[in-house]
Amino acid sequence: MLASGVGQTSRVDALKHSIAKAKSFGFDLKGAVMASDAFFPFPDCVEIAHKAGIEAVVQPGGSIKDKESIEYCNNNGLSMVLTGTRHFKH
Repeated sequence: MLASGVGQTSRVDALKHSIAKAKSFGFDLKGAVMASDAFFPFPDCVEIAHKAGIEAVVQPGGSIKDKESIEYCNNNGLSMVLTGTRHFKH
């Protein structure tokens, strides 16, 4: 694990925090994998991750808008795995 973005109320803020933390330690995210316990209701996080160098995404899926994130990955050469399982319970 290069960094984690936890405790944020915003998924975008959590991702940006994680990217900034990894970079502050001098890690290069090129080729890294992003894993999330939550689905991506919009492709914004996948796009932000991609621009940071991340090349693969693991997520549970389950959003009615999964197709948008999947299409972003397909159109930009990212791999995405949908696990179908969310471990975090409210």
